Amino acid sequence: MKNRKEIKKLGRASLKKHYAIFVAACLIASFIGAEFAGSLSFSKAQTEEQAVQQIESDLKGEGDYQIKTDIGGATWTDVLITMAEDGTEAGREMTEQTEKEEIEAAKTGNPIFGRTRGVLSGVVNQFTSGSILVTLVSSVAQITGSENLGILLLITAGALLAFAFWFLVTNVFRVAVRRVFLEGMIYDNVTSQRFTFLLRIKKWLRASWIMFVKYIFYTLWCLTIAGIAIKRYSYYLVPYIVAENPSMTARQAITLSRRMMDGHKWECFKFELSFLGWLLLGFVTLGLFNVFYTNPYKTASFTRYYAELRAQAIAKEIEGAELLNDRYLYEKAAEAVIAEKYQDVIDVMQEPKQEKEKLGGWRGFLADNFGIIILRRQQDREFERRQAEHVRIRDLVDDVEGRAYPVRLYPIAEENRRMLVQSLNYMRHYTVWSLIAVFLTMSFVGWMWEVSLHLITQGEFVNRGALHGPWLPIYGTGSVLMLTVLYRFRRKPVLEFISTVVLCGFLEYMTSWVMEIVTGGTKWWDYSGYFLSLNGRICAEGLLVFGVGGLAIVYLIAPIIDEILSRLNEKKVAATCAVLMIAFAGDAVYSQFYPNMGDGITNYDYENVQETGQTRQTT
Repeated sequence: MKNRKEIKKLGRASLKKHYAIFVAACLIASFIGAEFAGSLSFSKAQTEEQAVQQIESDLKGEGDYQIKTDIGGATWTDVLITMAEDGTEAGREMTEQTEKEEIEAAKTGNPIFGRTRGVLSGVVNQFTSGSILVTLVSSVAQITGSENLGILLLITAGALLAFAFWFLVTNVFRVAVRRVFLEGMIYDNVTSQRFTFLLRIKKWLRASWIMFVKYIFYTLWCLTIAGIAIKRYSYYLVPYIVAENPSMTARQAITLSRRMMDGHKWECFKFELSFLGWLLLGFVTLGLFNVFYTNPYKTASFTRYYAELRAQAIAKEIEGAELLNDRYLYEKAAEAVIAEKYQDVIDVMQEPKQEKEKLGGWRGFLADNFGIIILRRQQDREFERRQAEHVRIRDLVDDVEGRAYPVRLYPIAEENRRMLVQSLNYMRHYTVWSLIAVFLTMSFVGWMWEVSLHLITQGEFVNRGALHGPWLPIYGTGSVLMLTVLYRFRRKPVLEFISTVVLCGFLEYMTSWVMEIVTGGTKWWDYSGYFLSLNGRICAEGLLVFGVGGLAIVYLIAPIIDEILSRLNEKKVAATCAVLMIAFAGDAVYSQFYPNMGDGITNYDYENVQETGQTRQTT
C-alpha cells in the first residue's frame, strides 16, 4: 500500500487534470450543505457586513426603506404567526402592505428593478412579501374549513419538502461527487453528465436509502462518547463504495466499510490531520482557499486512499469485497473488450473520412461561417447523414479511445438514450428555402404566442404586430439569425444560450427603437415595470424566454423543419416558399403606409401601468 505522501501526490495529479469539474463538484456540495461546511463563509461575512451597513444607515435615517429579512426567514415567519393569531385576512393585509412598500422602493430606486408587471415580477413579489403563504393557507382552508389546519398542513408540508430535498439531494450528492472523483483517477475526460450517473443506472433512490441508513446508524452511535470518533471512520468509505456499486444493500455497504477500515482508523485520522495546515489557510481566507483548492485536493487524495484500501481488501479476499466489481474505474479496458461493446461506434469512426466538397468564393464563406448553402445536392445529403452519425456517437468516442470511463462496460447497464436532438444533427447546413420556411414558421408561431397571451390576459382577440397578416417577423428574424450568425456556437449549448440572449436582446431593443422613430414616436411594446427592464424595450423575463426558445429552435425545431423539407420535392418547396414570401412582402409594403394600429397593439395607458401595475388599453 502506498504511503501518505505518494497518495497525496496522486491526488494532486488528479486535481491538476480535472481542476474545473472537481472544484465545481465541491462547491455545489458546499452550497447545498452536503459537505464542506463553512467553505462559503466568505459570502456570509459579506452579507453580515452589508446588513450592518444597512442597519447603521437606517438608524441615521439615510436608508431608503427598513431592512427586510431574506426569503423564507422572519418575513414568512411573521406572516404565519399573524395568520395563526389574527386570521388569513390579517396575513393578506400584511403581505399586501409589504408588497406595496417594495414596489414603491423599486420605483424610487433603479427602474431596472421594476416590480409591477410580468410573470417574473409577480413571482418575486409573492416570495419576498410572503403572499404565497396566504394563498396556500387560503386554498387549504377552503377545502378543510379550518385556517389553523391550513397553517399546520403548510408547516408540515414545508418540513416534508425540506426532508425530501435532504434525502434525495443533499444526502446522496456526496456519492455523486465521489463518482466524479473516482472516474477522474485514470481518465482524462470527466464531464458534468457524470453527476447523473446514479440516475442513468436508476439507482438514485437506492443510494439515497443507503446514505440515510448510514446517517441513522452514525447518529445513534453518537449517543456514546466512543462512537463519535470510531464510527465516523468505520463508515468513512460508504460514499465511495456506493459510488462504485450502488446496487448493494445498506447493510452490505456499511459492513464492507467497517471491514475495509478495520486497522486503518488511526491511519485515516492522521491522514485527515495532515490537511490541517490547508484548512487553517482556508479559515484565514474566509473559506476561499478551501473552495478553490483544499476541498477538491483533500477529496482527490482520499479517493486515491480508497482505491488503495479497495485493492488491499480484494487481495485479502475480505468478505463482501467481491461487490466492488467496477474494475474499469481502476484500469483501462483492453481493445478486444472495447470492440465487443462499442462495435457500432468503431464502425462509424473507421469510415473513410470523406470531406465535404469545399465551396469557393462567397458560397464557401456562407457555408463555413454561417451554415448556409444555396441548394442541397445529393453529396450534401450523404455528408450530413454521416455527420448525424458522428453527432450521435460523439460522446462515446472518448470511451473507445480510453479518454473517458466506458459506460457500456459498467456491470449495471446505463440507460441508452438516443436523444431526438442527437438524431436530428443540429450541425447541419440550411438551404435558402429551409431558412425561409423557418422564418415564416417562427413568425407565425410568434404571432400565435402573442395573440394567445393577449387573449388569456385581456380576454379578447387582437391581431398583434404592425403587419396585418398572421406573422410577427421579429420572431422569424431572430430564429434565422440564431441559425446563421451563431452557427459557430452550436457545438456548445451554454455559449449558444448566452449568445442567443445577447442577440435577441439587441434585436428587440433596436427593433423597438427603430419602429418608434419610423412611426413618429409610437410605442409598439413597453416593458416598464417588468423586473430587470431596460428603457422599457427589453426585460429579463422576455430574454430568458428567448434564450430557452432559441435552444429549442436551434437543436430541435429548425432541424425538424429542415428534415421534413429534405424529404419533399424541392421545386414544390421552393414554389410554396416563394408564394408565401411574396404575400409577406406585400403585407410589409402595405403596412408601411397603413400599419396595424389600435387597441391592444399600440394604445396603452403607460402612466396607469406605473401606478397600478395593470395595463389599460385606450382608444
